[in-house]
Amino acid sequence: MFFKYLAAACIMAMATAVISTSANADTSAKPANIYGFTVTSIDGSSVPLSTYKGDVLLIVNTASKCGNTPQYKAMEDIYQKYKDKGFKILAFPANNFANQEPGDNTTIKEFCTSQYHTTFDLFSKISVKEPDQAPLYTYLTDKATDPKFGGPIEWNFAKFLVSRNGTIVARYPASHFPDLPDVTGEIEKQLAK
Repeated sequence: MFFKYLAAACIMAMATAVISTSANADTSAKPANIYGFTVTSIDGSSVPLSTYKGDVLLIVNTASKCGNTPQYKAMEDIYQKYKDKGFKILAFPANNFANQEPGDNTTIKEFCTSQYHTTFDLFSKISVKEPDQAPLYTYLTDKATDPKFGGPIEWNFAKFLVSRNGTIVARYPASHFPDLPDVTGEIEKQLAK
């Protein structure tokens, strides 16, 4: 009798766990915009992207040993030019292309601040490609959530421009420097809204 009771209790516990897991799966649906994501800063603290509501954002996957690495200077230049108007740069180091970001977070931060004197927001190293793509980048590249600008990240320094309300308004290829007139013109247009 005891074993029948124990078996019934185990079955009930398993059923409850399955129902609970299903309920959690339903509530963990993809966020409606970038503000539903939380990312990790280069120093290890959690940063809800909702912190940036009302700002114009340039989201960039970066690397320290790439032909595009000098874009760090251009990124810092435009950050300094527009930061007081509500412009932020969110840099996400990634080692997805030709092992061009092999360092750990400490090494990456030291490189960015000593070589390029960056002051914009730098985040913990992530993956921007499948199979271990960070959720934010899954959102940015998914054609279902971003039909106009979705698609795989092609290389280091691909750029997404996000409006003050969290909408992706432009995407620039990896080789396209962020201080070019078409980029800064769109940044100014978004800042004026």
